[in-house]
Amino acid sequence: MNLIGDKFIQGYFKIVEPIGGWLTKTGIHPNTVTWIGLFFTLIAAYLFGHGSFFWGGVFLVIAGTCDVLDGYVARKTDMKSKFGAFFDSTIDRYSDIFVFLGIAIYFNQLYIYVLIILAITGTLLTSYTRARAGALKIDCKVGLMQRPERVTYIAGAALLDGILGQLFRVEHFMVIIVLLFVAIVSNITVLQRVLHVKKELESLNS
Repeated sequence: MNLIGDKFIQGYFKIVEPIGGWLTKTGIHPNTVTWIGLFFTLIAAYLFGHGSFFWGGVFLVIAGTCDVLDGYVARKTDMKSKFGAFFDSTIDRYSDIFVFLGIAIYFNQLYIYVLIILAITGTLLTSYTRARAGALKIDCKVGLMQRPERVTYIAGAALLDGILGQLFRVEHFMVIIVLLFVAIVSNITVLQRVLHVKKELESLNS
């Protein structure tokens, strides 16, 4: 099951690929693109913390695009490396946490804190279960929600927040609903990965 949609993904890459092509010609290092992505994430988190969800969403989209472009540049320029992949994954975790912290600072409410703690837990464990499975030589990319889905839903909710928030007469309605969605589905993803690894290990031992 794809939570984003193939047509959306294809349309997105049609926009991103020319940017990636231009970046490869500049000679920029993939890790530099990763750092730029983190910078834009910090701006998004700051804007979320001050209640500017639309512009926070804009910068989160830019940051998420940088996360796509660093890998694109690495592949096209033959600068792929194990450290680069490790570094990118590590920065991604910081980026995820900064975004959630920005949202938490703005709302400053207990139930939002609970949702964010659950969302961060699911986010980190989604990454951890894949890494731990890799150490066991098991491919573990299964699950409903990985980072592209999280970033897409949070950024989309932030961009639409003003319009739909007024429509439902609940302040920041979309952001709250997506936080709940991410908190639930990210942890379902962890469970899916645990069950996948269990199944794979059982088949190897049988």
